[in-house]
Amino acid sequence: MTNGLARSSVRFRPASFAGTLVALLLGAAVVVACGVLLQTGLTASLKPARYADTPVVVAADQAVKIQRKVGTDTETTEEATPERARTDAALAGRLAALPGVAAARPDTAFPLPAFPLPAGGRAPALTGRGFAALGIAGPGDTLVEGRAPGANEVVLDADTARAAHIAPGANLTLTAPGGTADYRVSGLAAAQQAGPTAWFADATADRLSGHPGRIDAIAVQPRAGVTTAALAAQVRQAVGGDAGAGAGAVKVLTGDDRGAVEHPDLGGARTLLMALGGSFGGYATMTAVVVVMSTVALATGQRAREFALLRAIGATPRQIRRTIAAEAMLVAPLAAALGILPGIALARWWFDQLVERGAVPADVRLDVGPLPMLAAVLACTLAALTAGFLAARRPSRMRAAQALGEAAVEAPRPGAVRTVLGLVFAAGGIAAAAIATSLDGAKAAQTALGVVMCFMMAVALLGPWLARVAAAVLGAPLRAGGAPGSLAADNTRANARRLASAITPIVLVTAFCGTLLIIQSTVRHTSGENVRAGVTADHVVGATGPGLPAGTAERAGRVPGVDTAVGVLRTGVVYRNGDQLSSAPVLGVDGDPARLPKVLDLGVRSGALADLGRAPDTVALSSTLAEAFGAKVGDRVPLWLGDGTAVRPAVVAVYDRGLGVGQALLPRAAVAAHVTAGYDSQVLVADAPGADRAAVAAGLGGLAGAAVTDRAGFVAQSDKAMEVNGWANTVMAAVLGGFAAVSAANTLVMTVLDRRREVALLRLAGTTRRQVRGMMRWEALLVASTGLAVGAVIAAVTLVPVARGVANSAPYVPPMLALPLAAGAVLLCLAATGVPVRALLRTRPAGLGAARQ
Repeated sequence: MTNGLARSSVRFRPASFAGTLVALLLGAAVVVACGVLLQTGLTASLKPARYADTPVVVAADQAVKIQRKVGTDTETTEEATPERARTDAALAGRLAALPGVAAARPDTAFPLPAFPLPAGGRAPALTGRGFAALGIAGPGDTLVEGRAPGANEVVLDADTARAAHIAPGANLTLTAPGGTADYRVSGLAAAQQAGPTAWFADATADRLSGHPGRIDAIAVQPRAGVTTAALAAQVRQAVGGDAGAGAGAVKVLTGDDRGAVEHPDLGGARTLLMALGGSFGGYATMTAVVVVMSTVALATGQRAREFALLRAIGATPRQIRRTIAAEAMLVAPLAAALGILPGIALARWWFDQLVERGAVPADVRLDVGPLPMLAAVLACTLAALTAGFLAARRPSRMRAAQALGEAAVEAPRPGAVRTVLGLVFAAGGIAAAAIATSLDGAKAAQTALGVVMCFMMAVALLGPWLARVAAAVLGAPLRAGGAPGSLAADNTRANARRLASAITPIVLVTAFCGTLLIIQSTVRHTSGENVRAGVTADHVVGATGPGLPAGTAERAGRVPGVDTAVGVLRTGVVYRNGDQLSSAPVLGVDGDPARLPKVLDLGVRSGALADLGRAPDTVALSSTLAEAFGAKVGDRVPLWLGDGTAVRPAVVAVYDRGLGVGQALLPRAAVAAHVTAGYDSQVLVADAPGADRAAVAAGLGGLAGAAVTDRAGFVAQSDKAMEVNGWANTVMAAVLGGFAAVSAANTLVMTVLDRRREVALLRLAGTTRRQVRGMMRWEALLVASTGLAVGAVIAAVTLVPVARGVANSAPYVPPMLALPLAAGAVLLCLAATGVPVRALLRTRPAGLGAARQ
């Protein structure tokens, strides 16, 4: 019987299930998209190309790791290193002596900018390597002409030499992180799949790389008859096991794990994908479940009269509950299945955008597996079942006559359990926001979505009370709008539960979009203010290639009319933030630190930048980073440099203008050997008093590979992580906001279409079509204004501590963000109400009989 009732309900009343199907479909799409990104982050790998013929590769771990005890278990937290982590070059010699090893080739790479050709013009940029690495790419990776390079010689790949009309014996001027010098071409090697390459003598390459004694990897080849497993076991024993204890720890890699050595940024990409798919996916899934449950509860509640009639003809409470379960099993899996393809399309678009922005290597493939799809179907089905059971629990348990009476008039107040749970979530949100006020920037930001979710659950549970308050507060202004306004005020007061169903999605749109977008606008605004106030240089010399070689700042200082020239090497550090690890952008400063204030006014709060570099282990911290450490001038702080090297420099200054400039300053000499490529990013130049600005700019333009701009050019090489995070926040706001907006429209359409009898009665009582449309417009405006007000309060409570922690400022709300968001919510409510009202008004007043059916 129950299955037959469920099928009949879906078959003969499809309109009543359309809204539920739309909510379930959208919820499934969001869950699938986030699940696919999470699965891709967990399984992301790259096939080895350069190391395809090398069965075992030894390299450093590309992540900083910390361990802590959680009960009897040990939990490991890791953060990808901002720069490439390297291993000791001497290890190659020890591995070559193993009995099963035929060869252990050290491999390292460093970029070489485009160089001038003897006949004029410039050749393309190259990758520099040591000659011992020739042969790693396979049997064809050999010398095809000439001989191995000597101390001042170089070997080029044949394709590059041919395109540049270079033959053995030619002289070239090449710039590397370790310096600029002239080299004679001693030979040509086979064409390289990796692109233009130059090989130097191993000792020369070690010096030019900028990190002497450290190499990227060791390619280990076996002797005849030695299997990969046996070779890997010998190598692991020789290096002391596969330590995996953090950056710099030696790892022995086989199979597809070798591809990560060629792409050290894979670790950061996996972390980003897991954060988007896991952390954001968790909030997105909770949001989807809340919206789905709200929609299903609304649809079930609209059928209270039907359940009462079933009770009147003898249906038992168990049969009604089973009917609801059968309906959920008919609609939810189908709707979730329909949401799979849109979810995969959303995940693919999202993933492609990350690849386009360089946050994910291009060769990583999106992993579309069955688990996210099963999770989406299961989550949507359970949400539909739970919401249906809860909504029908009361009418199914009542006596038939009582159920009919309850179906005709809305319950006077929400249940006690619902109210208590709502108050608990509201108290939780307030407590979490209060705790966030005492946290530093990174920790405060991590609480943002959690605070919003607590308040959203409170709104969903306390929605009828909020609706009653809104109806009471706005009732008087509505009645001033004439008959339509008076009707709207009476309706909203009498049907608070229906109004709450429409308000909740608008609150969700406002709170989520407002929080995510205003965090980003605050960061951008504060960064821009810091750059405008902090960068006081007259000229910014940037690089047209991989960077400016060491010594550029010194040469710029000798240009006539230049008073101060300070080189800036952009890198990053990792630091411990409670039980978590975080990274921060850092500037490695070259030159006299006492002259730094002439080009950078960072708003020093304590200490002096002039002390930076007077000792080899000193650092200046931004105020937000100093607060995270709880450090002051004179304290030593634990940091991991870009390649994961642990240091404890002494704090010599604390400054305010860190965001957008650099969260820490270190001497260039302290970080140069710990970056992927030791080139300065920029040189900041201050003119001498009375100097000709144009003449100075022209002189600086004569520096090789330099491009001269003003201080606005300082942000041209802004922090990549900040850019990606900003974009990710915008996309998250669009995904959640779009989902919530469609859900809001869906809910409003459902509530309007359920009012056929009410509209018919109003028409029979003499109300004109214009008055009915006016009443609905006033109700839509009440829904929009209430949702915007409550959502804005939630966003404000969330944002104040987060903005203070992240940007050390109040939240910045640009008018061009707030006004379109408010206008969009109002237009959404008006459109989602106006269109179905026009459809209802096509029915003549005599259609009341049909409305009753």
